[in-house]
Amino acid sequence: QEWWGVNDHVRSLVDRFAKEGFLAFAPDLYHGKTTKDGGEAAGLLQALDWKRAISEVAGAVAMLAAHPRSNGKVGITGFCMGGAVSLAAAASVPELSAAVPFYGIPDPSTDFSGVTCPIQGHFGKKDEYIRPDNVLALKAKLEKAGKKVELHFYDAGHAFVNDTRPEAYVAPAAKLAWERAVAFLKENLV
Repeated sequence: QEWWGVNDHVRSLVDRFAKEGFLAFAPDLYHGKTTKDGGEAAGLLQALDWKRAISEVAGAVAMLAAHPRSNGKVGITGFCMGGAVSLAAAASVPELSAAVPFYGIPDPSTDFSGVTCPIQGHFGKKDEYIRPDNVLALKAKLEKAGKKVELHFYDAGHAFVNDTRPEAYVAPAAKLAWERAVAFLKENLV
C-alpha cells in the first residue's frame, strides 16, 4: 500500500496483478484506515509499527505460499511506503522469491544481510522524497553485501504509477515500469 492505506488505487493494482496471472493480496498495514489527506497519511506512516508490519507481511507470505493455487514462490511489491516495506521485508523474510519496490526505501540503518531474493526497483529521477542519490547508495550497500539488485529510473517524480493522482502520474513511465515488474516477477515466481 501507499501511505494512503489500502484504497481503491491499491485494490486496482491487486486486480491488475491478478489479471497477469498472479495470486495477489494486499495486507492492510493500517488495519482499515485510509485517507486522502496528506497530513493524515503522514501521521499514519509515522505511527506505523514497522516490526508489526513486517510480521504481518511475513504472515501474508506464509499464507500465499501455502495457498492451493500457489507454487510456493511469493514475491512482494509496494508503492511509496509499500516500496519501503517491500525492501524491509526482503531483508527479513527469507521465504520471499522476489521484491519489486516502487519509489520507496526503508530506513538507511536497515540490515540487508538477510536478503535472499533478487530485487528490481523503480524510481523517479525527479523524486523529491526518495532522491536518486539515496537509491544509488542503497544499491551500492546491497551489491556490497552480494545481493542481486536491478534499478530502473524514469523521467518522473514520486508516485508516477498512481493513475488516481494526475499531478503525479506519468503514463509512459508507469507503463514501462509495470511491464518490467511483471516480467521480473514472472521470471522469478513462475
